[in-house]
Amino acid sequence: MKNFESVILIVLCCLVAPLQMNGQLSEEDLAKIAQDPIANIISVPFQNSTTFGIGPFDRTQNITNIQPVIPMADGKIITRVILPIVNQPNIFAESGNFKGIGDVNLSVFYTRKGKVSWGVGPVFNIPTAGENLGIREWGVGPSIVAVIKPSNWVIGMLVNNVWSLESDNSAFNYNLPNGYYLSTSPKVVANWEADSNNQWTIPMGIGVGKIIKPKGFLPFNIQVGADYLIESPELTGGDWIFKFTFTALIPKAIFKKKQRPTVTFGK
Repeated sequence: MKNFESVILIVLCCLVAPLQMNGQLSEEDLAKIAQDPIANIISVPFQNSTTFGIGPFDRTQNITNIQPVIPMADGKIITRVILPIVNQPNIFAESGNFKGIGDVNLSVFYTRKGKVSWGVGPVFNIPTAGENLGIREWGVGPSIVAVIKPSNWVIGMLVNNVWSLESDNSAFNYNLPNGYYLSTSPKVVANWEADSNNQWTIPMGIGVGKIIKPKGFLPFNIQVGADYLIESPELTGGDWIFKFTFTALIPKAIFKKKQRPTVTFGK
């Protein structure tokens, strides 16, 4: 948890600096933008996931994912990076942990916006993990994302497959007044190289979030939730997960240089 607290302090000091914000977007509008994985806005989520009940000694695992999402080409290209900071217990002992960086995941989407917004592109696994902190192999595969926004809902699905590992991250968000929302976003993972009793990780849970729009500061999104693991690998899985997410929302307009007024002199 110390790693995550340090990250939050850095974000609050560096990203959430006083700025003159455009007040046209309401908290409800910002909530829908924050829930859209291919929205045309820079976002920097920091998600801390703590998994309890791992292995025969009921150990606890902690992963902090730093997940910047950066749109380019007027939102037609979306890049998404996941950098995990891992605290992995030694599941065969009552004490001892492996700490460090996990494998970096990079997705690049070509997107089209409409009633059904979608994106498609490659996903890469970059072997940056330390010992026992990831698969530590290069990987590449396809990634697909789709989003619809009927009424107060934002419903999305992100599916990718890197060689033997497939991930399906669905999200159902229901927006309430004043920037509050309910959310469920189970990340289903299938390891096709494992035996049949250890292939699937299937969580199910719910969370609640709030868009906060302080005057003179960048808006940000805070969400807490918990998932019960319906199915998980016998040794490396757990019983349930507690999640906390902080997301800084950064309008691209703040990076644009202000045009100086031009003065025209008559002849």
